[in-house]
Amino acid sequence: MWYNKTMLSRKVSLVLPPPRLGDNRADAERCLAALPFREVEVPLSVLQYLPRVLREGDWKVTVTLGVRTGGEWRLLAVEPGDTTARHWGVALDGGTTTLVASLVDLNTGEVKVTASCLNAQVEVAEDLLTRLQLSEEPEGREQLTRLLRESVNRLVQELASRAGISPEEITALVFSGNTAMTHFFLGLDPSRLCREPYLPVVNNPGFYRNREGLNLVIHPEAVIYCLPNVGSYVGGDALAGILVSGLHRREAISLLVDIGTNAELVLGNREWLVAAAGAAGPALEGGVVEAGMRAEPGAVDRIWVDPSTGKIRYRVIGGGKVRGLCGSAVVDLLAGLVLAGIIDRAGRFTDGREAMEVVPAEETEQGRPLILTQKDVKNFLRTKGAVTAAIETLQAAVGIGFKDIEYFFVAGTFGEHLDVEAAVTLGLYPDLPRERIILLGNASLEGARRALLDEKGREELALIGQKLTYIELNADQKFMDRFVGGQFFPHTDLELYPTVRERLRAAGRLKE
Repeated sequence: MWYNKTMLSRKVSLVLPPPRLGDNRADAERCLAALPFREVEVPLSVLQYLPRVLREGDWKVTVTLGVRTGGEWRLLAVEPGDTTARHWGVALDGGTTTLVASLVDLNTGEVKVTASCLNAQVEVAEDLLTRLQLSEEPEGREQLTRLLRESVNRLVQELASRAGISPEEITALVFSGNTAMTHFFLGLDPSRLCREPYLPVVNNPGFYRNREGLNLVIHPEAVIYCLPNVGSYVGGDALAGILVSGLHRREAISLLVDIGTNAELVLGNREWLVAAAGAAGPALEGGVVEAGMRAEPGAVDRIWVDPSTGKIRYRVIGGGKVRGLCGSAVVDLLAGLVLAGIIDRAGRFTDGREAMEVVPAEETEQGRPLILTQKDVKNFLRTKGAVTAAIETLQAAVGIGFKDIEYFFVAGTFGEHLDVEAAVTLGLYPDLPRERIILLGNASLEGARRALLDEKGREELALIGQKLTYIELNADQKFMDRFVGGQFFPHTDLELYPTVRERLRAAGRLKE
């Protein structure tokens, strides 16, 4: 059996000597004496039912322990008999738009089931800045915290139902999210994250009991751990990406980018790390084009543009009629249009039109065509320009250029589904040898799983946070200049994108 004593929670089966004259220790002390730990905190809630459980189990019981701050243990539960085979934890990626969670078997370290759902906060505001502004008032903050926790509860209940367990069997949960989402989850005031000097309430939240005001549907005494934050917008999800990529252990300089509802970027190696973050993702997750939507049934997720004729082919999630375009399709479409010469590198339609049809009316659910407008393209360019400007700001902070980057790590579900060539064509990704562009998938979720299972993972996350230097983009005077200059496909300087330059030249799209 896989076993790791440094998990966030652990189960121990005990066979206790029954009380008798000459051994009339109290029930709690009898349990504690059988454990291999010197300091164990026993909550009142456990003491209240302990006598009954010990006797129901005929002094054969299973004790569940949870880590608490300082590395000591807290008694979470006592059950009659041997229940060590049923030991569950949850790793949770708390995204601004989407929540993803895995139910983890803590006996094996394996993921039993994974599920996702929409973060209900989007009902109030899709972008993070608006949510932070709403949080300045207690009512707004309480509403956003309630919506997030309700989403978490729905997700946990789905995991438990699919695994055939009770949610209260889950005794540990790890939350990985950006700084704002971590604050909302814990019920903290995040409103100062968007105002100078951009201060969080806490960077290292540590360990909490579910009973301490979180009141999730998991075990009442479950231990809850939030990955540490670094700055106002660089949170535990970014640290998880560094952990999973291992870039902090490499000699080569690497760039890590996680483009979700917000873009988080990390540059560095084993000697140094710098990070920055900013709004980007809503544009890429459906908000940039009028016909945009999230990746769900009815969304076009792949587009192919014939470079000689401009004819469009596409694939629909789930088949059937088209409802809209998700982010990966938008990237495919724009890259294809650039290579076909339908839009130029500045994002303008080359024939002067203001819009084009992507999907004809008879193929859509709405009965009207899906179109791409000049405004849509400019909106995407602004998003792409923000990512480019953030990368260049990090590079300037440490005195390196694009050519100094040897590896490019892409974290996040969105990046996992992008076509690499299309992303390079548009300048979302650097033009590196393709084997050096490494797709990590949902690194936030995987980092949460590692923190759930191993103290070494939690310690490494803390060390990464201490090593990381956060660059506040809002305070950089040249950021806006770089932002304006970044609004070109793939970049104003084509020397940085040699393979794209050659493709454009081969297609006759460059004026020599």
